[in-house]
Amino acid sequence: MDKCNDRLNPGCYFKVMGMRVDVTSLDGATEQLVNIAASRGEGYVCAANVHMCMEAHDDEGFQQIVNDASLVVPDGKPLVWWMRAFGIRAVQQVRGPDLFLSVSNAASAQGIPISLYGGTLEVLGRLQKFLKSQYPDLRIANAISPPFRELTEKEERSYIDEINRSGAKILFVGLGCPKQEKWMAHNTKRVEALMIGVGAAFDFYAGTKKIAPEWMRKSGLEWLHRLFSEPRRLWRRYLWNNPRFVYRFIMEWMSR
Repeated sequence: MDKCNDRLNPGCYFKVMGMRVDVTSLDGATEQLVNIAASRGEGYVCAANVHMCMEAHDDEGFQQIVNDASLVVPDGKPLVWWMRAFGIRAVQQVRGPDLFLSVSNAASAQGIPISLYGGTLEVLGRLQKFLKSQYPDLRIANAISPPFRELTEKEERSYIDEINRSGAKILFVGLGCPKQEKWMAHNTKRVEALMIGVGAAFDFYAGTKKIAPEWMRKSGLEWLHRLFSEPRRLWRRYLWNNPRFVYRFIMEWMSR
């Protein structure tokens, strides 16, 4: 059963097409996640958008992976609009890239070591330089660029051992949806750190992909900016998922 109200209370969530989305804010999510990491808590965090919502709608197994997360933040503006349309006035957008920076800042202040998993060696190198320029005291325990293919069990075990030996308490995962969510869920009992899926944030702050202008982010058009930036890779995702999302909203609105 959905449990939520018009105030930001920990544990409050709403179901969008069967997928859980927590009613939270950037500051609230950051505080919650840093507290988990500081107490050596484990688990994983999903940054939900329309793409993730439709993947969860099409695949019950993936929907369960998202619903089992420690926290599911409303990364996409359309999810926020959906929830507010059904009375969840307190919900605030928590973009994955913003959460990445906010948690990094808090980790720096509290001396919590982080690790990075995903992206190319070039991206990770540039990203680490960016993070150190913004947060000089941030402890980056290690950074891993896995190959862009399915890993063998031996390779995966080796990477996880490296992460655990590093002492990182927060692991940012930048593999893209749904790969990163499946990877985190599969390894949640093996990785001794809180895992946070941040999608394209690595590329944004490494400077290899452009972040949408603020007016596009505020108006819910960030997806359009990404489509124009990478049309050959993303056209099918947006032109298939977005109309279906709108249709499902209309059907849900009419049924209620």
